[in-house]
Amino acid sequence: QVQLVESGGGLVQPGGSLRLSCVASGNIVNINSAAWYRQPAGKQRELVAAEVSHITNYPDSVKGRFTISRDDTRNTIYLQMDSLKPEDTAVYFCNADVLSQYSSGQFQRNYWGQGTQVTVSS
Repeated sequence: QVQLVESGGGLVQPGGSLRLSCVASGNIVNINSAAWYRQPAGKQRELVAAEVSHITNYPDSVKGRFTISRDDTRNTIYLQMDSLKPEDTAVYFCNADVLSQYSSGQFQRNYWGQGTQVTVSS
């Protein structure tokens, strides 16, 4: 069992910056991959950042403004958001593939955080 807990959301003015954190706890051998999604009110959830084997990927809507990173020592995933725009307003979710150790061996499972609200407004 693994839990992902997000923090760092809040209200920020256009052009401002915000850093989201996602702390993983539980049966963790390694975080094999990580991602951030967002869901504006009344709209579908979309991928905004992904990291696998030190390779990162971003959609055009956030490329050059958002950066995903990871601190394996602290089992924490980060999303640095710069030059924020009103259209970035959404609930942001972290997602990770986590390798866990069991008596029968090691197995990977996917987990979601609870989400944190980011509001960009003047």
